[in-house]
Amino acid sequence: MTPADITLAERLADAAAAAIRPYYRAEFETETKRDKSPVTEADKAAESAMRQILEAERPEDAIIGEEFGRKSGMSRRCWVLDPIDGTTSFIAGRPLFGTLIALTVNDFPVIGIIDQPISGERWLGVSGRETLFNGKPVRSRPCPKLDEAILATTSPHLFSNQDADYFSALAKQTETKRLIWGGDCYNYGLLASGHLDIVCESGLKLHDYAALVPVVEGAGGMMCDWYGDPLHAKSDGRVLAIGDPARLEDVIGAMATG
Repeated sequence: MTPADITLAERLADAAAAAIRPYYRAEFETETKRDKSPVTEADKAAESAMRQILEAERPEDAIIGEEFGRKSGMSRRCWVLDPIDGTTSFIAGRPLFGTLIALTVNDFPVIGIIDQPISGERWLGVSGRETLFNGKPVRSRPCPKLDEAILATTSPHLFSNQDADYFSALAKQTETKRLIWGGDCYNYGLLASGHLDIVCESGLKLHDYAALVPVVEGAGGMMCDWYGDPLHAKSDGRVLAIGDPARLEDVIGAMATG
């Protein structure tokens, strides 16, 4: 990873944003993928714009994108792209979606960007550095007790039956009157900026979580699987983001009661 990689990652976010904005709250074509999730013209245009840059400037690196799959590389490096994380929110005209860009080295994320192209909000995380929100450092907040935590997840319907039981057990131990539904990747940016305490999800793929790791961890938070282990390319997709790492054992303990 070099300073040039960070600059390139931001250029990818700029290119994706430019491709997405003309479609926002406008007419566009939508298809349904095999997994029943939607994909729009904007998703495809944004990923194509990013891939074009990478293939020209980093031809030796691998690419994994949500819409166009994997391109093999000749290095230990892989760019992981999710052009619109939260496509349903995008279709509904809600500015809670985001573009996710990550660079992994030996399967571990070292650069991550969460970019909201409508509001102009961007979180940049780089391994070993402070997370920046629109160029200024941000920190996750302390959470003295689990029952004071604000918990977020995208949708209860995205959990399997067993995973839903684990999530429900955690929710019962937190401030359930302030439980947040919806938000996709935007929740992780809010956690990094100190507005949420815990995000819990399952069924995520690498393109859904790789970019989140440097963002959350560079803000002082913690990203891990449901066992507390670090996230990497072969993680099982059950993800926790915890703003105050001191609450890790409390969170895992609460979920175990499910």
